Amino acid sequence: MNPAVEKRIGNNIKLLRENANLTQEMLSAKLQIAGCDITRSAVAKIEVGQRHLYPDEIILIKEILRCSFEDIFNVN
Repeated sequence: MNPAVEKRIGNNIKLLRENANLTQEMLSAKLQIAGCDITRSAVAKIEVGQRHLYPDEIILIKEILRCSFEDIFNVN
């Protein structure tokens, strides 16, 4: 994947997380409760585009942040 696109998607997730008033730790805890083994450090890496997202993570992030896939993948 294009690093610039990964950074943009990560930034989208960060903004959506912040708008939901969640910390990285809170998001990772909610993901863990939902069955996704992810640490706060992994969330931080996703947000800066240093870690790839897995499909199950994307689906859970969408549900937890109550957003659309378009909100996550908007790269315009």
